[in-house]
Amino acid sequence: MRVTLEPWTDADLDVLRRANTPELTRYLGGPETDDALIARHAEYLAGGESVRMFRIVVDDAVAGYAGWWEQDHAGEPAYEVGCVVEAGFQGRGVAAAALGEVVRRATAAGGGRAIVGYGNAANEASHALCRRVGFTLEGTGAFPAEDGGPPVPVNVWVIRP
Repeated sequence: MRVTLEPWTDADLDVLRRANTPELTRYLGGPETDDALIARHAEYLAGGESVRMFRIVVDDAVAGYAGWWEQDHAGEPAYEVGCVVEAGFQGRGVAAAALGEVVRRATAAGGGRAIVGYGNAANEASHALCRRVGFTLEGTGAFPAEDGGPPVPVNVWVIRP
């Protein structure tokens, strides 16, 4: 199995749509509207150095997406990373390979920035992935809920170059 990252293009809106399922978004606040996906796709295309998104390709099939974006972490500039792998490709090491490559690229581009991952506190698979890729658990935090509900508790995972 060969896992590669390819640059995000105009043709990748469907990648977001395929990943917009209740199963894949349950720790991210649930599925988004199509308008929200279109807006996010436009952000990924226009991101420049502040947002770098890639489609994940396994052999010749698109399996999800991964990337990084600028973030403030503990008062310092950082890159937050993320990865979404479609259900049919899970459990095969795809997420670890893709996220590991994203971390490598973000570290190379980051000029000494920390690489940060925020995993929903209830998402054990996300925490296992962070450990596997080499993150260190630095603590916990909370993000505002998309729906105005109570804050979402997260674990804060960091790689310091």
